[in-house]
Amino acid sequence: MNTIKYITGDATAPIGSENKIIVHICNDIGGWGKGFVMAISNKWKLPESEYRKWYKSNIGFELGKVQFVNVEQDIWIANLIGQHKINRGKTGVPPIRYDEVRKGLKLIAEKSHILKAVIHMPRIGCGLAGGKWEIIEEIIQSELIEKGVEVIVYDFK
Repeated sequence: MNTIKYITGDATAPIGSENKIIVHICNDIGGWGKGFVMAISNKWKLPESEYRKWYKSNIGFELGKVQFVNVEQDIWIANLIGQHKINRGKTGVPPIRYDEVRKGLKLIAEKSHILKAVIHMPRIGCGLAGGKWEIIEEIIQSELIEKGVEVIVYDFK
């Protein structure tokens, strides 16, 4: 069985000659300004502006949905809404929403088959969203790897 490939590098500089989808987790309140999104914005302006437009439109902007933004001939950014708000709040519950990440990864798997694309990502959902990698990893395994989608996870130096 295939497994997630782990490499050291920058997920905004994905390796390979095939089509690529760079996946990251977004929140459901239209906030963009900390974490991996800053690396995306430093390289491409379009993912942030499209995300903000999507939020303002309120059309399909909800947990579990994904916006695909084509930033280069062979690279798409997947803005996956898998985080409720931006902090734990009074309840202490982390912002990550695993079920919504699962829904989003199903959509990403479909898009990757259409584009014949490899998925590239940092360890999504484990930074500001407060998720546990072992849970995210299982979701990636079941929603992407087991559906024949190649996944490369980048650990930044």
